[in-house]
Amino acid sequence: MIRWVAAIFVGLFVFYPLLPVFDRLGVGRFPGDVRFRVRSVNFCLPFGSTLVLSAIAFALAEAFS
Repeated sequence: MIRWVAAIFVGLFVFYPLLPVFDRLGVGRFPGDVRFRVRSVNFCLPFGSTLVLSAIAFALAEAFS
């Protein structure tokens, strides 16, 4: 269990600075993505983008294996 918590923490630490780049690429704007604002803080839950990016990563992994 602690490994998953550590992996999530490291993932957030690495990808948080890349959020503006992902926003310019359109991540968070697919159908199924949830965006909302709470007290001048924008939140994005990219469910649809995650599915699309996972499918692309899977296709690339299958192509190279």
